[in-house]
Order: sequence, then structure tokens, then C-alpha cells
Amino acid sequence: MKLVGSYKLNVKKEIVWQALNDPNILKQCVPGCESFEKKSDTIFIVTATNQIGPMNATFSGTVTLSNIQENQSYTIKGEGQSSVGFANGSANVKLTENNKSTTLIYEVNVNVGGKISQLGSRLIDGVAKKMSDYFFG
Repeated sequence: MKLVGSYKLNVKKEIVWQALNDPNILKQCVPGCESFEKKSDTIFIVTATNQIGPMNATFSGTVTLSNIQENQSYTIKGEGQSSVGFANGSANVKLTENNKSTTLIYEVNVNVGGKISQLGSRLIDGVAKKMSDYFFG
């Protein structure tokens, strides 16, 4: 599944970039995040619990930053396993600046498997959209 979107932020691009690379802010952006531990400058160990339809799932996995073009763009990838299946997703994030505002543009790809995938694409699409809005909004 693919999601695209953008947000206009009334701050300079460098401030948005700093936030996108701050582990404390990233932790706040992950829905249901319980732990977000830095393994390296680009890899984090994450645990998050989320309600997905009738299922409550605790995912353990990693968040990785790659394709880094400072103050311009990067790819953020998350991979997690739970007792009800797995979820993998990546987002290409790009920043553009116009005067004193910044537009954050994202393109997200998500894959799920296991029991979660049996919930139906409409429910999964809705959850993915909600989580993307939570993360980037």
C-alpha cells in the first residue's frame, strides 16, 4: 500500500530537519511507542503497541534512517514483529523551503503479514493513513 502527502510548516527547513533526526521527537511521532533506543546515529530499536481493528499488537523492531541528504531528504524505514504478524514500512521524506516556511513531502509504502493481513485492505489502509498522519502531522 502506498500513501502520499505533505504538510506546510511555519518554520525553517533546518529546524524541521533537526526534528526529523532527533530520537526524542521521533519517539513521540511513532504511535503507541513505548521505547525508542538509539543503537547508532541511523538505527533505533523500537517497541510500540497499537490497536489494529480488533487486535492489540505489541511490535518490536527497528527504525533505520538512510539515503540521507542533509537538510533535504531521507528515507525512514520501520520493521516490526508481533504475535499477530509483521509490519514493514518506509517513507521517503523531502523538505522544500519557501520564504520562512517548509513543506514536508512524504511517500509511504507499507506491507503487513500474518493475522493482521486478514483484517481486510480497507481497515489496514485506514490504520496506515491514521499512523502516517500521526507521524508526520
